[in-house]
Amino acid sequence: MAAERLPGTSAAEQLPPAFPERAAWGTAGKLRAWQAEALEQYFRDQPKDFLAVATPGAGKTTFALRVAAELLAQRVVNRVTVVAPTEHLKVQWADSASRVGIKLDPHFKNAQGKHAPGYHGVAITYAQVAAKPVLHHNRTAAGRTLVILDEVHHGGDALSWGDAVREAFGPAVRRLSLTGTPFRSDTSPIPFVTYAPDENGIRTSVADYSYGYGRALKDSVVRPVLFLTYAGTMSWRTKAGDEMSHVLGEETTKDINSQAWRTALDPGGDWIPAVLKAADRRLTEVRRTVHDAGGLVIATDQDNARAYAKVLRELTGEAPTVVLSDEAGASARIEKFQNSTDRWMVAVRMVSEGVDVPRLCVGVYATSSATPLFFAQAIGRFVRARKRGETASVFLPSVPILLALANTMEVEREHALDRPKNEDENDVVVFDDEAMEQANREEGASDQLGSFEALGAEALFDRVLFDGGEFGTGGAVGSEDELDFIGIPGLLEPDQVHELLRTQQARQAKRKTDTAPPTPEPELSELDHRAMKEERNQLQSLVGAWSRRTGTPHATVHVELRKACGGPAVAQATQEQIQARIKKLQGWFVGKK
Repeated sequence: MAAERLPGTSAAEQLPPAFPERAAWGTAGKLRAWQAEALEQYFRDQPKDFLAVATPGAGKTTFALRVAAELLAQRVVNRVTVVAPTEHLKVQWADSASRVGIKLDPHFKNAQGKHAPGYHGVAITYAQVAAKPVLHHNRTAAGRTLVILDEVHHGGDALSWGDAVREAFGPAVRRLSLTGTPFRSDTSPIPFVTYAPDENGIRTSVADYSYGYGRALKDSVVRPVLFLTYAGTMSWRTKAGDEMSHVLGEETTKDINSQAWRTALDPGGDWIPAVLKAADRRLTEVRRTVHDAGGLVIATDQDNARAYAKVLRELTGEAPTVVLSDEAGASARIEKFQNSTDRWMVAVRMVSEGVDVPRLCVGVYATSSATPLFFAQAIGRFVRARKRGETASVFLPSVPILLALANTMEVEREHALDRPKNEDENDVVVFDDEAMEQANREEGASDQLGSFEALGAEALFDRVLFDGGEFGTGGAVGSEDELDFIGIPGLLEPDQVHELLRTQQARQAKRKTDTAPPTPEPELSELDHRAMKEERNQLQSLVGAWSRRTGTPHATVHVELRKACGGPAVAQATQEQIQARIKKLQGWFVGKK
């Protein structure tokens, strides 16, 4: 069979899950085990349509180009069309293809009608296809064409786009769809993706091959991620003139939570400068062992991106690279940053998906987008492993939905069709793709949630999330409580990270005990202390049982309980708050939400 002719594509179990050194991006000379396994399956089944879902950073491009090279060699196809979400990714695909002898024209324009001689095909965007689907239908039908649909979920961005993609590539001999996130925040069907009912009758996407973040993490193909979260008190004035104040992340209404979050991201407040300073300290620490490590700030809109860049320049004395998707030269700036040792890049959305800058190790999630799709793609910019021991660090606002998403990084999701559009299960603002595109325009994000004026935003270190666990007891910015975690070495194995986090947690607890002022008369009797301990143990036992029953990480269960019942983390909660959470959990077990 064809698969037997491919070197390195024998049974995946005969290969190590990852190679010591990372293969050059987009080359096909070195295969990871999942790529070999997927290739064997592809050439065994010889499907017309194939959906490969692989976590960002796993090497989808290498897999796709290996398929393309073999199909061209077998003369199954004689031309290749790659469809990508952005102009920059077209160039990136063409560069990668050229390394394996496939010539793609990334500068093809619809007005040309056909690609120039000497090319195997073209790299185009979904927007180009939507503009002239008949042209691309005719191009596809004119030869035996393999169509590679990169980040295929974009094919469902609008009804017209989905229809255009179906019309343009219906005549293709083969279609290979790729995505790292096969789910959307809406119910628009994705072209050429199979949907089948699950046990509840909900039609969900069906992948032909899947390689999730959890499996990739075990294989050392991607980096583990430390999430450093920051809270603080936010103050703002509403359109009606009312002055509001709220502690970021505490239980509240949807509107107040959204406005507190926006206040935190205001470049004129103190929260952003404090978090950027902390992130830059973390980057300095990482660069002790990963010398070319870089950082990326993902902003909500262009005005904020420019303002954050100014703050970073003042903090570091070095002007960061600023990437705005609608500006000329954006791709060149990304490539220049990728090949440099500069510290920081600031972007809106262009760098959030597909762009490969493996040296990015530190991120600041300074955007108000909360869709699982956007979050996964954004965090995917930091997980691309180059060698064992590299760890990514991402700084987050302490917003419940972001904490929940961070704690469920390993959950594999499918795209569901049968549910209400823009469903908002977490009662927070969730932008869909269309709203995010609007937010990326300069006039965008400030009007998404109604008029308001930020008055002040202070930052407090909250905690660290890692592999479903929570560490740290909070503290002031710049305090030992914060620096204990910012100073973690940048080159550690996951079990070493766990051990160090536990050590730092114990050190903080002891430090707080040693420095706590003496209490003349304890408020709780010995009996009360024993009762409190027993109730904490009961709560932890129930959390563990609920985690096993639902597959939800412990930390996420605690976040949900805090959202439902209010109050601080377990270590700071009162006896009444602990009892309320126990009662709430007991209700969950009998179906009471």
